[in-house]
Amino acid sequence: MNVKKIRKKKKNKPHVERLHNYYHRTGFYMFIWESLKKAFWPIVIAVIGVFLFNKYVYNINDGLQLITETFSTLGILITFYISETILGLIPPEIFIAWSKKTSNPIVILIILATLSYLGGLTAYFIGRAALKINSVRNYLEVKMAKNLKNTSKWGGILILVGALLPLPFAISCLTAGMIKYPFKNVVIFGLFRFLRFAIYAWAIFSIVN
Repeated sequence: MNVKKIRKKKKNKPHVERLHNYYHRTGFYMFIWESLKKAFWPIVIAVIGVFLFNKYVYNINDGLQLITETFSTLGILITFYISETILGLIPPEIFIAWSKKTSNPIVILIILATLSYLGGLTAYFIGRAALKINSVRNYLEVKMAKNLKNTSKWGGILILVGALLPLPFAISCLTAGMIKYPFKNVVIFGLFRFLRFAIYAWAIFSIVN
């Protein structure tokens, strides 16, 4: 039994090393590092801005409560789904904070995570459909050439990064659709979106009253 395990480890190790060398050679690690650096300062500035706004301008908790009382839950959820489908136009953190003010925060949070996940899958099919329109295809290939190239090289790992990190998940899925990356892989790697929502909710729920 132990001999089989040792042989299995020896077989897996070269594969892991080859994968590591490939990512290193193609610049994947540098891409992730640069993306994190770009995302770091906007997040810090946003957090500081929210803190100052909440302290000196307007109480955010009151604002979230007003949204809850003014707009229907269904309307907000539909808006969120559309946002998560169209390149993540509205930061999901706003909706996560809003969910804390609802009567069933955990249930609403699960619905938000599911809608975000489905929004990414919808974006995938939008990417596939866009390829059939010449003008749209040419526009997207020019504007998103780098994303298309990176998704082609790194596949599911980039989907995973888009699901977990503060990068637009919809863009990763859209480009995956444009290069016809296997849909089943997008479905699997995209599940990490739920983990991201759980982590962010843990942090945001501790701030929102």
